[in-house]
Amino acid sequence: MMRSSPEPGSVPLTGARVTLRPLVAEDFAQWREVRTTNEAWLTRWEPQRIAGQPDVVHSRAAFSSRCAARQRERQLGTGFGFGVFVNQRLIGEMNVSAIQRGPFQNAYVGYWIDERVAGHGYTPEALVVAMRFAFDDLRLHRLQIAIIPRNGPSRRVVEKLGIRLEGLAERYLEINGVWEDHLRYAITAEEWRERGPEFSIWFHPQAHSSSH
Repeated sequence: MMRSSPEPGSVPLTGARVTLRPLVAEDFAQWREVRTTNEAWLTRWEPQRIAGQPDVVHSRAAFSSRCAARQRERQLGTGFGFGVFVNQRLIGEMNVSAIQRGPFQNAYVGYWIDERVAGHGYTPEALVVAMRFAFDDLRLHRLQIAIIPRNGPSRRVVEKLGIRLEGLAERYLEINGVWEDHLRYAITAEEWRERGPEFSIWFHPQAHSSSH
C-alpha cells in the first residue's frame, strides 16, 4: 500500500536556528505568556478584536478553536499559519495567508516576534523559510507583505532581505481602529530563483555568528 505524502505545512520547516510549525492547543501556555508580555509591543500594529469575539490570548478554548481553524485552512490550501520556535521556545508567528490560485498564484505574508528576542535576525530567517515553503512546496508565483510605514522593526526585516518595495497603498487595512496606509513589498518566484544563493545563507548557522 502506498503511503500518502504529509499534508503541506504539517511537517516542521527549519532554518539555521528557527523552526516553523503549526500551533496546537498544547502551545497555549507559551502563547499566553508571549502575547501577554508583548501586548503593548504588538497590538498597535494589529486589528482590534471584535467586541464579543473570544479572546485567544486568555481563553484556552478560543486558542484551541483558532488552531483548529488554521488546520482547516491548511487542509483547504487557503492559508498556512506557523509558530516560530527557537530551541522549542515560541518567539512569534509567520503566516502565509489568503492564498489565491488560478492566474494570480499569490499569497500574503504576515509576522510578529517577541520583543525580548527582536534584533537577532530570527524574523528574516523565518521569512526566508516561509518563502522557500511558499515557492518550492506550494508553487506560488508571488508573495506580498504590507507594512505600516512607521513600523520600523517590520520594515527592517524586508529591507534586510532586499524584498522589493512596490509602493504605498493608502488606507489599506484597519489597524487598531484606524484605516492605515501600508507600504507594499513583493517578491516573485523568478526573483526567488535568481537570488537563491543569497537566501541560502539563512539555512547555515555560521551566517548568523555576527547577529548576537
